[in-house]
Amino acid sequence: MFEIKEKQKVLPDGTRLTTFTREVTSTNTLEVEVGTNGFKGGSAEHGSRTYLRITDLGNTDMFVKTSRRPYSNNTCEVEFFLGGDCELETIIRALKFAVKVLEEESAEVMD
Repeated sequence: MFEIKEKQKVLPDGTRLTTFTREVTSTNTLEVEVGTNGFKGGSAEHGSRTYLRITDLGNTDMFVKTSRRPYSNNTCEVEFFLGGDCELETIIRALKFAVKVLEEESAEVMD
């Protein structure tokens, strides 16, 4: 079993979210933090907020590339490059955890 930590996060727009964090360990170690305030029935201005962070805590062969559109401050693309079998294993487990949290945190609005 693994420990899940509940935290409070304030996003750049001032939105407060409850997030859930866990470590994913193999030969490398990742930490994943994820949270959402669920469906709000709106677009980016009035809709939900979702947060995802993946941190290398040790020995992860990871490179992340971001791209922006010309004349925009918004990121239009995020690419993750991971090297190694353990990195494949830990990113799968990290993403499964993230999906589970997002599904559970948004379920009450969808029901």
